[in-house]
Amino acid sequence: MVKLLLDEHISPDVAEGMRRRLKELTLFCLAEWENGRVLGQPDDRLLREAGARRLTLVTYDRKTIPPLLKIWAETGRDHGGVIFVDDKTIPPSDLGGIIRGLRRIVQESRGWDWNNRICFLRR
Repeated sequence: MVKLLLDEHISPDVAEGMRRRLKELTLFCLAEWENGRVLGQPDDRLLREAGARRLTLVTYDRKTIPPLLKIWAETGRDHGGVIFVDDKTIPPSDLGGIIRGLRRIVQESRGWDWNNRICFLRR
């Protein structure tokens, strides 16, 4: 099963909602994961550390993460997967929409290998 790491732009309330609905899911908010030591660090470090722990990053960052993933793909570096959220599809204030989208992905992806996988959250 996918293990999720929510970036700092996603409310911790999403993590709580997911934990209530899917008790077996491993899920962290960036602020709580590793006592927040990766908060404010460069994206490459975040992806590297998440990948080392087989965590898939959930992020609204469609500006800096995609170019980094391209470089990593070209150089053969692996990551733990990324789920992008588009604020025009599901705004950060729509906690229920984020939770429903993540639940759907978790349920549909049972058995998937998330290593180097990239997908977009949908309503």
